[in-house]
Amino acid sequence: MDSNDDRIWPQDRSASRCDEGTKVQVTHVTQSTASSTAAPIEMSLPIEGMTCASCVNRIERFLNKTDGVVEANVNLATERATVRFDPALAGRTELVGAIEAAGYDVRPEPHTEASGAATAAEVDDGTAQRAVAQRAIGIKAIVSLVVAASIFLLVLLQDRLDLVPEDVNRLAMLPATFILFWAGGDFMRKAWKGAQHRTASMETLVAIGTLAAWSYSVVVTLWPELVVSAGIEPYAYYETAAVIIGLVLTGRWLEARAKSQTAGAVKALIGLQARTARVVRDGVEVDVPIEDVQTGDLIRVRPGEKVAVDGIVVDGVSAVDESMLTGESMPVTKRPDDEVIGATLNTTGSLVFRATRVGSDTVLAQIVRMVQEAQGSKAPIQRLVDLISSRFVPMVLTLSAVTFVVWLVFGPQPSLTFAMISAITVLIIACPCAMGLATPTAIMVGTGKAAETGILIRGGVALEQAGKIDTVIFDKTGTLTLGKPTVADIASTTGSSDLEVLELAAAVERSSEHPLASAVMDAAEQRGLDVAIADAFESDTGLGVRATVGHVVVAVGNRRHLAGLGIDTSALDAIADGLAASGQTVIFVARDGRLAGIIGISDPVKAEAAAAVRELKAMDIEPWLITGDSTIVAEAVAKQVGIGHVLAEVLPGGKSEKLAELQAAGRHVAMVGDGINDAPALAGADLGVAIGTGADVAIEASDVTLVGGDPRLVVSAILLSRQTMRIIRQNLIWAFGYNTILIPVAMGALYPVWGITIDPALAAGAMAFSSVSVVLNSLRLRRYDARPGAGSEQHEHAVASAAATPG
Repeated sequence: MDSNDDRIWPQDRSASRCDEGTKVQVTHVTQSTASSTAAPIEMSLPIEGMTCASCVNRIERFLNKTDGVVEANVNLATERATVRFDPALAGRTELVGAIEAAGYDVRPEPHTEASGAATAAEVDDGTAQRAVAQRAIGIKAIVSLVVAASIFLLVLLQDRLDLVPEDVNRLAMLPATFILFWAGGDFMRKAWKGAQHRTASMETLVAIGTLAAWSYSVVVTLWPELVVSAGIEPYAYYETAAVIIGLVLTGRWLEARAKSQTAGAVKALIGLQARTARVVRDGVEVDVPIEDVQTGDLIRVRPGEKVAVDGIVVDGVSAVDESMLTGESMPVTKRPDDEVIGATLNTTGSLVFRATRVGSDTVLAQIVRMVQEAQGSKAPIQRLVDLISSRFVPMVLTLSAVTFVVWLVFGPQPSLTFAMISAITVLIIACPCAMGLATPTAIMVGTGKAAETGILIRGGVALEQAGKIDTVIFDKTGTLTLGKPTVADIASTTGSSDLEVLELAAAVERSSEHPLASAVMDAAEQRGLDVAIADAFESDTGLGVRATVGHVVVAVGNRRHLAGLGIDTSALDAIADGLAASGQTVIFVARDGRLAGIIGISDPVKAEAAAAVRELKAMDIEPWLITGDSTIVAEAVAKQVGIGHVLAEVLPGGKSEKLAELQAAGRHVAMVGDGINDAPALAGADLGVAIGTGADVAIEASDVTLVGGDPRLVVSAILLSRQTMRIIRQNLIWAFGYNTILIPVAMGALYPVWGITIDPALAAGAMAFSSVSVVLNSLRLRRYDARPGAGSEQHEHAVASAAATPG
């Protein structure tokens, strides 16, 4: 039998990737008295007050110092901390305490499901809260800019209004002070809070810069003789302080608007779920909220309505549009005993189904949770950003102080004013926000776009790794083939009949979960055979099975299996080879040590498989087919799809060995399989890609899950990864380049030669633009069409050019 029969049960899949850990998001965990060896759990906490990469580093540092915390990742774009910890040593109280000790707050969350996946109502509520906060920022920005413009006009028109500078300063002081402590109050409070905890952030830079300009202006206004006696014109910088706050807040407002769009995929997914369900109770149909549906309820769905939850059809026939799940535009016909998935759209007939998964157990809820986890994760490239960001704000404060001292001593007259303005400009122009947002915003958009395409990526590590792949290993059954094998031919030896061979094989295979076993059982059922119950079932991994049927010992498996049992198969070898040459998988059936017959099982190649292989080759990615099936069958399938590298009759461990051999040769290898029998290879690959269909799409223990089973999604995943990493590199080049170039200019590096300086107001505008530009660049990914077969010129061009620009 094909070595796909690895006899690995679905519930054992997660064990193959133990390094991933068991991921469970909760919103409240109480202190446990269990032993400290308890399995780590995961909690996601929403954080208030983060503005830059320095905030991220500080919170992570405090969380990682907390007893029981295994790992803490803080994401600036999602404004969440994801913490893995030992529940015996820490709980929510300790984690919140660590975050507050770092100087930040944890927002209360309305949902309490263990899944951590928000409902549509909760997302609406969260969106409304963010809209209110965003509106408040916008109002403060507008008022600040209006006040700044008014002060500037007052200065400009002072001669026409018969005002002297002292009069202008007095008129400007009150509105400027109001702006500083009202619109800029958040900067002041956070900077003060950070100072109490001996930390500095973006707020520190803005607060010091604006306070310096305002304080100097107050001195000029109230004690002008002090500056006049020093030979300095009594000019105040109230409009500078106001415009800095206004422009920074404008940047925050634009940034918040752009960031809200990066989470569009999760909002769209959650918005797909039905709000109500028509439950049949005691023969009466009642509309109930989706939250009240229970497992086992009978639910009717009429034409044009969404399927409320996951379930099994018990009555009716209809076509269901599953494009939200699989990306496949053609509706799928559903009959009794077929599975339906919540949030899919019923198109024609009426169905009654029994709910099997509700609430956080539905496929949609699992997909939402996976996307949320992926969007909150970090890519390895983020390590460089974290390292630099942790030292960035202290470095800027130092450079600002150096700038002030140097220009105070060597600057043009009045040197005090020149030194102060230059130091303020350095503080304002520095932008740690752009560095902090460069990677997470791109990951948010990239993983969200992938989910819309039918690709579920577990996190930033997988996203980055996918772009490096240069070798793809395909399993055969269920990956390149449909995975729905059917019995096509039966041949028997003298003394046996075809029906006897099928009946014996079915009696043994009824204890197996393998697709080939299902094909045998289906064929026996279609022929109306009364299949006996086998005893003493034994499995020989990758070879076949044995059992006792009545008083007869029956062996079912591939040629090697029977040869290992000392059974001669030569009587049917020629027929078996002919069936294998046509692409059929052949299983041999023996009774009491003698060959009884063979069964040819056909599993058609997926129509999209050849296109997937062709596109991989166009990208200079080497495809392999590694299977436990016979060499003849494997080569027949490989020829159909265009794969030149074939390794057949491989035991489960052999796949991992070949994979390791390719990796040792310097190849970056992706393993594509069905996520059940290929678990060891999926775990050992640089990128494990599981082909998922139906309700198991969100539970595969892999790096990437392809929903719907289209192998062309492998190409889409690689292309999307490369495009996302390209955007991240652009963001980082911009963020680092901006600070590297403009901070020295702000310090006055160009002044001695060309007399060029930067005004603090211009610095504030540049800083705001820097952050917004990074987010807007990431949002370009939303326009990237990665769907296979969509006729997208963008997709075709990406495939054609991928070989020239790998990774």
